[in-house]
Amino acid sequence: MRASASHSKVIELQERIARLEGRSRRAKSVLPFGIPELDARLPGGGLARGALHEVAGGGNGAIDGAAAALFAAGIAGRTTGKTLWCIAKPDLFAPALAQAGLAADRVVYVEAGDDKTVLACMEEGLRHGGLGAVVGEIARLQMTASRRLQLAAEGTGSIGIALRRWRRHTDAYDFGVQTAARTRWRVSVIPSETLPVPGVGRHRWLVELAHVKGGESADFEVEACDEQGCLSLPAGVADRPAAAQGWRRGASG
Repeated sequence: MRASASHSKVIELQERIARLEGRSRRAKSVLPFGIPELDARLPGGGLARGALHEVAGGGNGAIDGAAAALFAAGIAGRTTGKTLWCIAKPDLFAPALAQAGLAADRVVYVEAGDDKTVLACMEEGLRHGGLGAVVGEIARLQMTASRRLQLAAEGTGSIGIALRRWRRHTDAYDFGVQTAARTRWRVSVIPSETLPVPGVGRHRWLVELAHVKGGESADFEVEACDEQGCLSLPAGVADRPAAAQGWRRGASG
């Protein structure tokens, strides 16, 4: 307990020093989603670069977990430079990531054995600089660890994504607990569009902006990432301005 408290104080001291040195904690730039209704909910009009973000599936099932991974891949695919993807086990399907905008030749995989190692690899990748994004698959994320990742991201401008993957239901208990992440997202699979012929239309997701610092949370029904990593509003929703604003969840600090 004493060691943990001492480590937390060190992180807080680092943050104070950064502020005293004049390094603004605000993102230098943002990565827009290209959907005005969604970007309007984010400070600066897009996903903050030089910051940590959390992404998780809307449920405990593998299908929503896969959608969350593809959502993260779409973000990484729209950044400049390579992506470092830290995994606990080699079960990612690279062709699926490519279909979501993250080509195989742009990804460097690091296989780690546990959350502690994944977090260490994420921090090292974020501090390295030159990477567009650093994604780490973890079950739990505590405040101290998230602060370290946030500080590392601020120093280089890379986007950090903590992709929450739960192997047991009990691992999900801390999702929603305050961390240093700028945004928190949940992604759920919903029925795809109906086609006039037999077949499956473009996948659709319910994307929940569950928390955003300095903004307001909301839900959006979107079409899944295309090969450029871009989301889009379904045609029926895009034609209805009121519905396109999503379902508000209320204010989030």
